[in-house]
Amino acid sequence: MGVLGAMMKSGNVAWAAIVLAGAANLGGCAGGSTQQLPPAPFVETAEKPGEDYLIGPLDQLTVFVWRNPELGAKVQVRPDGRITTPLIADMPAVGKTPAQLSADIKQALSTYIKDPIVSVIVDNFSGTYSQQVRIVGATEKPASLPYRANMTLLDAMIAVGGLNDYAAGNRARLVRFDKATGTQKEYGVRLDRLLKRGDASANVRLEPGDVIIIPTSVF
Repeated sequence: MGVLGAMMKSGNVAWAAIVLAGAANLGGCAGGSTQQLPPAPFVETAEKPGEDYLIGPLDQLTVFVWRNPELGAKVQVRPDGRITTPLIADMPAVGKTPAQLSADIKQALSTYIKDPIVSVIVDNFSGTYSQQVRIVGATEKPASLPYRANMTLLDAMIAVGGLNDYAAGNRARLVRFDKATGTQKEYGVRLDRLLKRGDASANVRLEPGDVIIIPTSVF
């Protein structure tokens, strides 16, 4: 895989859950001609989630209360979707933006202090299921990745280690849910051109919930 392959690394993710998720999304796609997405503009991918990020299970947060640091804490969202901080037990966190969680903590603390100023920072994030990008099929390490602002197809493929030796990269498909119409759409993506030829026009911007499906070559 050359220099690109050497730089590609990713964590381990449960294979069965990914395959089922990918199959479910693929099954909902309508037939017909494959559409194409426009190339992604060159924008640096953010390392932190944006303002619209929805907090997910196991995210690591910093809660800061101005002038009352003893009421803040570094916490991890529990699998049940809740957090506990000083004076606040079992606050629901999953599915909220950091701003929404800040407002809820502020309201809870108002019982104890006057006009608290609260901020929530996401230190390490996984995202809710709908905000992950899933890559399944003929790749080195199929995975479910937390979506980051300005994330592109190249970012995702680097994270999963690229294509395996049997991949039909130029026949890969991107499945995306269209919120406006309530339907799923399928787009063709050209992974061979992107990864093997360095063709920037084959790099497209991803959205939360995208599923990239890479078929195997038929010999």
